[in-house]
Amino acid sequence: MRVNQDFDGGNIEVVSLDHPGNLRLNIRRDEHSEFYQWFYFELLGAKGAGCRLHILNAAGVAYPNGFRDYRLLYSYDQTEWLRHDTRLQDGVLSFDFTPMADSMYFAYFIPYSMDRHRRLVAGSQRSERCQHRLLGKTLDGQDIDLLTVDLPATASPAPKRECWIIARQHPGETMAEWWMEGCIERLLDEGDSVSRSLLERCRFHLVPNMNPDGSQRGHLRCNAAGRNLNREWRDPSLEYSPEVFWVKQEITRTGADFFLDVHGDESLPFCFIAGTEGLPEWSPHRQSQLDFYRDTLARLNPDFQTEKGYPPKPPGQANMSMSTAQIAHLQGCLAMTLEMPFKDTTATPNPVYGWSTGRCKSLAHSCLDTLAAYLDSGLM
Repeated sequence: MRVNQDFDGGNIEVVSLDHPGNLRLNIRRDEHSEFYQWFYFELLGAKGAGCRLHILNAAGVAYPNGFRDYRLLYSYDQTEWLRHDTRLQDGVLSFDFTPMADSMYFAYFIPYSMDRHRRLVAGSQRSERCQHRLLGKTLDGQDIDLLTVDLPATASPAPKRECWIIARQHPGETMAEWWMEGCIERLLDEGDSVSRSLLERCRFHLVPNMNPDGSQRGHLRCNAAGRNLNREWRDPSLEYSPEVFWVKQEITRTGADFFLDVHGDESLPFCFIAGTEGLPEWSPHRQSQLDFYRDTLARLNPDFQTEKGYPPKPPGQANMSMSTAQIAHLQGCLAMTLEMPFKDTTATPNPVYGWSTGRCKSLAHSCLDTLAAYLDSGLM
């Protein structure tokens, strides 16, 4: 019996492996950082053996409440991921499992590998609607990919709204890239009337993965330099946060009429949107834009709700190092953070899969429907 984490996105450390099947584990910290919570590993050679696994350092994770009432994910084929109960006691996260195969995987949430990311980027370019640009390189030398989705110039020569959507600033929030995959698939679907209507009026700039280095390394929150990218937007640097530097520079070049930053929340068991109410220039009009988008999305998708989320900051107290506050301030547009759960939605639970890849993609489709309604409203 052994444990393997030496692969794309893997994260675990073996403290001890006692027979029969008593595994004591720790989650590795993000490089140059104290953040940790993401785990993903393979258990080999335990078929038919009753195993008891303990994550010893669960009390010190970035969001300890994230492990309360938490059900981890397991898979035999890395395609279907199912939920399994855990216990949190005295700061240790434990679970019992009897594998039905010689190899199986456990993860904090359903992984989204860099290989799948590259296939997403490459496959998108088969559509004449999509163009790819390499904005720059990460500190580990990986590509910072930008997909621009638009109708061919001859199909719609009118001026367009510039819509920016970024995902996975925090690499352990893999649901964000599953969401982005659903968004891209729908925008490239030539038989979809909503996507065509949107592309007649908008040009989409999509960054499917803002943090390739953290994704590859198995980080929760940081890039290769240990920087939380969603605290780098005030003054990003090529030395510490080239991912934000290059994306912010491109947003400045194109402008932005709409900005959505897609995330996952470790602790809160629901989907919600956080706005930029803390901006000094916040106004009733901006509030009406935010309210319209959130309320419309809640009507269109039962997994989304507006009653619970992060409390809005008082005017003048926005964190200007965050993406949405910076872009809303500089571009004067509606800018929002979309949050999805690591756990499951309490109002619409699924006991087998919990919050899943399919539900991420469905929410992405609903967000595009909501954007179409927002355009029609005249509030933009």
